[in-house]
Amino acid sequence: MAMRGLINELRGVKVKELPEKLKPYFTLNFIKESIAKGIDNYHAKYIVTSSPQPLFHVCYGGMIFSYLVALPEERRHLAHQEEHAAAAAH
Repeated sequence: MAMRGLINELRGVKVKELPEKLKPYFTLNFIKESIAKGIDNYHAKYIVTSSPQPLFHVCYGGMIFSYLVALPEERRHLAHQEEHAAAAAH
C-alpha cells in the first residue's frame, strides 16, 4: 500500500524533479522508521493474535534460504553432468 502511494505521487513528476522527490525516502531515519513500523504491524497482526502464521513464515523462509544456499552447487553439478554426457556422446 505504501508503494502505491509513492507511485501515485511520482506519476506527474518530471525526470529532473525525480531525485528531489525520492531523496527523503532513502534517508537512514526514514528506513529505520519504516522497518519499525513494519515490525509493529507484523507483531499486531500475528503475534498478539496467537496466530500460527509466524511458524509457517519461519519454515518457508528456512526452506527458501536452504534452497538458495544449495543452488550454486546444484548448478555446478548439473553443468558437470552435462559436460560428462557430451564427452561420452562423442
